[in-house]
Formats: sequence, C-alpha cells, structure tokens
Amino acid sequence: MSDLKINLDETMSFLTGLLNTPSPTGYAVEAVDFAEAAFKKLKFTGAKINRTKKGALSIQLKGESNSAPRGITAHVDTLGLMVKEIKGSGRLKATQLGGYAWNAVEYEGVMVRTADNKRIRGTMLLSNPSTHVNSKLNITQREADNMEIRLDAITRSAAETRELGIEVGDFIFLDPRVEVTDTGFIRSRHLDDKAGVAAIYGALMALKAAKRQPVQDTTIIIANYEEVGHGGSADWPDNLEEFLTIDMGAMGDGQNSDEYSVSICAKDSSGPYHYAFTARMRELAKANNIPYKVDIYPYYGSDGSAYWRAGGSAKVALIGPGIDASHGYERTHTSSIEHTAHLIARYLVDTGT
Repeated sequence: MSDLKINLDETMSFLTGLLNTPSPTGYAVEAVDFAEAAFKKLKFTGAKINRTKKGALSIQLKGESNSAPRGITAHVDTLGLMVKEIKGSGRLKATQLGGYAWNAVEYEGVMVRTADNKRIRGTMLLSNPSTHVNSKLNITQREADNMEIRLDAITRSAAETRELGIEVGDFIFLDPRVEVTDTGFIRSRHLDDKAGVAAIYGALMALKAAKRQPVQDTTIIIANYEEVGHGGSADWPDNLEEFLTIDMGAMGDGQNSDEYSVSICAKDSSGPYHYAFTARMRELAKANNIPYKVDIYPYYGSDGSAYWRAGGSAKVALIGPGIDASHGYERTHTSSIEHTAHLIARYLVDTGT
C-alpha cells in the first residue's frame, strides 16, 4: 500500500466499539457521538466537524483543490424495533425499524430504552413460545402480530409495565453479539453499515499517517436514516462533482461479492450507478492491487440512490465490504474491511475525475 497503509488494529477497535453502541434508525445519537469523538482525534488541518439538522455527522475536509468537490457517505443507523403496544400480559408488541424477516430476530436479546433513559432487558419471542405447550409452534407465521417481547422485569399487566417507565414509542435495541475470531472474521449484527463507517475511518487514518490531504475538498456524512431511505439525501454542497457511497456488498446465491474483497456495485434495485465513476473505482483497485468484485444487488438501495432521487446531480458510485447474511446475524472478514478502506484512501488522493 506504499504510503497509504491501513492500520487494521485501530480500524477494528473502532468498529467493535461502534458495533457495541446502539443506533437503531431514529435513535443513532449515541453512535454519532462515538464516531464524532473518533474522527475529531484525527485532527485534519482545516477540518470542520458538525451535526446536520437531522442529526447526521458532517465532516468537511480541506483538499488541495476545490475545483471538483467530492462527497463520501456511510450510515451508522441500523435495524431495530420500537414499542407498538403494551399487551395485557405486560409483554410488548413491537414494530420494525428497517426491513427484515421476523425470524431473523426470534430469540434475540433486546434492550428497551425508556423516555427517561432507563434500560430494561428482554427477549424477542414468538407468542406462546413453549414447545411443550404450543403444538403449532413450528408452523406459526413469524409476523408482527405473532411476536412479542418478554421483559426481564416483574410485570403481569400493562399497568405494571408502564410503572417501569415503558411506553409506546420507546426504542428497542437488538443485541449485536460482536465477536472477532482468530481467523479474522467479524460476527455481529449491524455490520450493515458500521463496517462501512469503519472503512472510512481506516482510510482517513491512513491519510493522516502519510501526512496527506484529499486532492479535492471532501464532505463526509455519517448518515443516520439510511435504513428508512433518506439518510444521505441532503446536506451536500451544491457543487458536488462526485459522491462515493460506502455500504455493504450483498452476498448470497448468484452474487459475485465475497467476504475477502471490496465489492463494487454496478447496479441495484434503483438502477445502474454512474458508469464512468464506477469504472474508475475498478481501475483504482486494479492499479493498487486491491482485490475487488463487481456485483449487482437485486433487492437493495443506498444513500447514493436517495441522493439522486432527492435531485442530486453528482456522479454516484457504490462500494463496500462484502457482508454475509445481511439484515440477520451478519459476518465479514477483516480483509474485506481493509481492502475497502484502502480503495477509499486511494480515491481520496486520486487526481482523476
């Protein structure tokens, strides 16, 4: 990587800390706080770091030129839940934040956050969940009306649950269960897209260590509403020339992405990304010996899509680490994060447009 070496240990330390910080879409403030503290420590000359009105983190880096300003984004908001109803039994009915299958969170530990910031443990279960009682357990549809949260608190009624401070509209955090194996895998919920945020952090650390600035003025937004479709749609300079979105590479049957490369998305459900910009990312990867896979994601949209739909006119490309079992208990490998960070770093110092 010559003068742009990714500090993988520090990048992974940042990632594990971020993964362990709850940030369901709509309540990402704790994770934004975590990211802001880390990015401020890099102390780039002339950098401006602030919050947008929507609560996203905006990092403005001074470049060697301002002739063709660039944007980079990744999102820190994740899947989660919110209290929809307090049942007569004292248990909770929940509504999803983001889109996922209910069986992806069955038996998962959760934390209910009350309005006064109390944290109450619980578990997401199918209603009537005992095999020894419910003969239809295996065939019951996993859907909102059949799921409930069992609280680890003494409550037998809605009134007793409300006495705990729980109310409709409270946020519910899914346990991330972060694990880094000795073979280099990261197992956790919410690698989508905290792995992407970590890759940006690793790229900026590499530039700082090499005492380099971006070649163009660059705005980085760590978005907080991507999972509901509008995270990266606003707060960009009007004269933005290019917009690089960092989000997960979708893996599965028929996909080209893997856990060991940087994935470059040619097209998702919103349509193809900018051809010339995407081709340039491929050429940058080739020129710097960065393993990459080009892929198409059939059921996927990104903050790059949201930016274009909101009227943004910059060229948009999408890259990111390959993530297995998206919107479930996810996994990637350190090499994928490292290669993604390296490509971001190379892009930041690339003079081409």
